[in-house]
Amino acid sequence: MEIKLLTELQELDSENPSSWPNSVKMFFIVMVAIFTLGLGYYLFVNDELSTLERETAKEQTLRKTYRLKHSLAANLGDYRAQMEILEIQLATMLKKLPAGHETPGLLDDITFVATHSGLKIVSITWGDEQEKEFYTELPLDIDVEGRYHEFGRFVSEIANLPRIVSLHDFDITAIEKSKELKLKIVAKTYRYKEMEAEK
Repeated sequence: MEIKLLTELQELDSENPSSWPNSVKMFFIVMVAIFTLGLGYYLFVNDELSTLERETAKEQTLRKTYRLKHSLAANLGDYRAQMEILEIQLATMLKKLPAGHETPGLLDDITFVATHSGLKIVSITWGDEQEKEFYTELPLDIDVEGRYHEFGRFVSEIANLPRIVSLHDFDITAIEKSKELKLKIVAKTYRYKEMEAEK
């Protein structure tokens, strides 16, 4: 079959295609059709397919964005209620931060807590204020002497003060020729910067 087709192709009269055998005509028609389809696909369809893929990817992104925004909108009431609760909690916490005129009172409270716990106060002094982004840190260097359980009572009562006080950098050492210990600790309280602006 292939030899016959090759022989027919060699004997073709290029100036008279109507005289070509039917098998050769069909071969050329199929070849022209394949070439036309391939060229058409390359020139027109290929670019459109790339555009379709881009648009499909964009559609998926837009669908995800829509679902996220729809979820946020559907829960807007809940978010507002949570926001109100958080604002109340923030206001409550801010009330626990001492204003500038209240820091001497806080020093008195800590002195009272130390003596009430049975500790002997060696020194309590304010350190340098540390400016942070939203608040000012007020360190208080505390040096007391007493027994281990008295230290525990002191720390517990500090936690129960109405103002926020955190304890840091504690160091307990034995006092020579004594059953008592020495506690050095840094108590930090905080002042919110908006409070400072309001003063």
